[in-house]
Amino acid sequence: MINCKDAVSRLWAYLDRNLGRAQQEELEEHLGLCRHCCGELEFAKQIRDRLKQPGSATEVPPESRAKLETFLKGLGEKS
Repeated sequence: MINCKDAVSRLWAYLDRNLGRAQQEELEEHLGLCRHCCGELEFAKQIRDRLKQPGSATEVPPESRAKLETFLKGLGEKS
C-alpha cells in the first residue's frame, strides 16, 4: 500500500481523473484506511470547487492567494 506522501501527491490527478487504473486503486485503498488523507482529499475538493465558481479568482485577497500559491508550490517540490 502507498504511504500518505504518495497519496497526497496523487490527489489532484485523482480529482481530474488522470490516474492510471493501478494508481487509482492504490490511492482508493489508502483513502479507505487513512482519515488524514481523506481530509486532504476533501480539502482539495473544496479548493477546486471554490476556484470553479465564477469570479472566484478575483475575490481571493492577494495575501491569501500568495499563501495558497506558496503552499501549492511546496506540494510540487515534495513529490
